[in-house]
Amino acid sequence: MNEATIADMARRLGSEVLEPLKKAYVGKDEIIDLMGVSLAARENLFLYGPPGTAKSALVHSLAARIHGHTFDYLLSRFTEPNELFGPFDIRRLREGDLVTNTEGMLPEADIVFLDELLNANSAILNSLLMALNERIFRRGRETRAIPALFFAGASNHLPEDDALRALFDRFLLRVRCGPVAESQLARVLAAGWDLEKKDGESAATLTAGDLREFQKAVRVVDLSPVREAYLDLVIKLRHAGMDISDRRAVRLQRVIAASALLCGRLEARVSDLWVLRHVWDREEQIEVIESIVGAVLAAKHADAGDHPQAHANRVPDPDVLAAGLEDVASRLAADPADAAAADELRVLASRLDWLPAGVAKDDLLRRTEALWQKIAL
Repeated sequence: MNEATIADMARRLGSEVLEPLKKAYVGKDEIIDLMGVSLAARENLFLYGPPGTAKSALVHSLAARIHGHTFDYLLSRFTEPNELFGPFDIRRLREGDLVTNTEGMLPEADIVFLDELLNANSAILNSLLMALNERIFRRGRETRAIPALFFAGASNHLPEDDALRALFDRFLLRVRCGPVAESQLARVLAAGWDLEKKDGESAATLTAGDLREFQKAVRVVDLSPVREAYLDLVIKLRHAGMDISDRRAVRLQRVIAASALLCGRLEARVSDLWVLRHVWDREEQIEVIESIVGAVLAAKHADAGDHPQAHANRVPDPDVLAAGLEDVASRLAADPADAAAADELRVLASRLDWLPAGVAKDDLLRRTEALWQKIAL
């Protein structure tokens, strides 16, 4: 695939798939752009939020616009491997062969959506981990490649035990998916009604096969212009307490390259590092990461051809800032000399300046000042 073809594919993915989704799903631009990046990079995306916030609808609409087949499943503590990967083929079983009938199941889907992902039990955990990380389905002596363009997982809570953390770790990018602001509710109602009238309509000419070819172009993106800035950012995030393993650091290069591709470029820019906003493990880390990554992006002037999410106006969420302060408070209570907690408090304090004046800001400022006094003591 040459440079002109890659640029044309990026343009079509934006104009025929991502932009129509943004018009149909008000207030979901960030999630849709992340789905585009995940799709181009062939990496997995985790959606964190309550039911009724269009998580499943977004994934289904994306698949419909690329004429792809979706497999989605609501996991429970009792979900069995057969429900995801398919049962044994009875005809082959009679002949003594243990072969799985995967027709219409996860191993044959173009896009996979696993709702309530963190309800996964030990019976399916190993199979899921291999499918997510290596794109392989293995059962006994049977091994099959999984062609999925990307996996999306969703949950209204974050993992607490180690087994589920390993599953969560297979989702390189994470994003919150919540209700839209009341100021946008009228637009949501109008867009939702229009979506009902256009049931199944898609003008996109891209196919799942086209996108598999587009995914290969990630390998040819030149990352050398951003490698130094990327390395510095990873180190800063680690110092702030983010668990970015060497494996994750290597894989994140794919989504940086995908951001460049979606802008029609074969050379990465510092603005493509916006994707690192979405590497958090805990909710209270979101604002900390936003501040660190935002400072790097703000140091560079916006240029034509930058990804739109690189310079999006991102007002801090007071509830998330409050959760971050609670986390810092608990860590300082255990160890008043916790340097990482002090660094995290410094970052959270810098985000408070972006909040509009009001009771919420005043309360957070008081709590921040009280924590500084604990550190000083």
